[in-house]
Amino acid sequence: MNSQKIFSREKIAKIIEKEKKNGNKIGFTSGAFDLMHVGHIRYLQAAKKKCDLLVVGVNSDESVKLTKGLTRPIMPEKERMEIVSAIECVDFVFVFDEPKNLKNIQILKPNYYIKGGDYHHKPLTSAPELEKQGGKVILIPFIQGRSTTSILEKIKSLPESSIHHKKFRRAVFLDRDGTVIEEADFLKDPSKVKILPGVIEGMKKLEKAGFGLIMVTNQAGIGMGYLTEKEFFEVDRAVRRLLSKQGVMLDKVYYCPHNFKHNCPCQKPKSHFADKAAEEFGIILKDSFMVGDKTVDTQFGKNAGMKSVIVGSGKKGLDGEYRVKPNYLAKDFLDAAEFIISQAKIGR
Repeated sequence: MNSQKIFSREKIAKIIEKEKKNGNKIGFTSGAFDLMHVGHIRYLQAAKKKCDLLVVGVNSDESVKLTKGLTRPIMPEKERMEIVSAIECVDFVFVFDEPKNLKNIQILKPNYYIKGGDYHHKPLTSAPELEKQGGKVILIPFIQGRSTTSILEKIKSLPESSIHHKKFRRAVFLDRDGTVIEEADFLKDPSKVKILPGVIEGMKKLEKAGFGLIMVTNQAGIGMGYLTEKEFFEVDRAVRRLLSKQGVMLDKVYYCPHNFKHNCPCQKPKSHFADKAAEEFGIILKDSFMVGDKTVDTQFGKNAGMKSVIVGSGKKGLDGEYRVKPNYLAKDFLDAAEFIISQAKIGR
């Protein structure tokens, strides 16, 4: 890592102040810079031509997740910073958590705020602050068809023979709160995550039996303002960490962040995430199961064409929201796993 280029935002602000007094023009730009490609290089080279010193802000891992979803970034923030700092035309690099650049502009006070040409001057919320400081927005055209997203889409489109992609015929879909971890209203503190009894042993048995493990969780508290997506990701990371320490890995986590009033297509009990997982992993839903603690989980399983199991934790299926019965009432997660495995053997 080029330590002569990577500093905190506040340290770079002090450097900028001195350089501006020396008559140098400071350009600032930012981005995720995930899977660096020729579009990034040419953009940064063009940006440097507009200024004397080019400062680059790199979005933190958490801020990338907020804008691009749980599967991104591909590269962790420290590696992305190191790669950007290795580019000759870049003078200074820092990492930041905010999804937008207003705070960066307020702290750095650059002469130029440089953005890709897919932006327009009016939607840039940071532009008024920059102009108040006497700065100017500069737009640089992007190279069409060059993006991390397009690279990932190309990888996904490759035939099975040319790239390994995990597939499994059957899966167990899991609710989170009250099923895998202790029930807590609008949980946003990762230190309060507690894995329920029987979950680790049950998951291990399911994995050994050849089931994929896919979590599907409604998080309406995000849409209602009780927690942020960043706080959700922190809790999700804590859940994964506790599971992985015991040798268990979730294959996928799908979450719906919308308020129940929005009636969005991804919200349980709609089968959207089950259908999406079936397409992504090659799952046969009629051979798969849904495990949860609420009637919405049972209804989700029924809508997706799966068998459903209610565990004896959380709401225990007694919430009465949907008038639907599960295929099995389990005393705990381990009991649910053993039932599922026994049913899978019968179905062979």
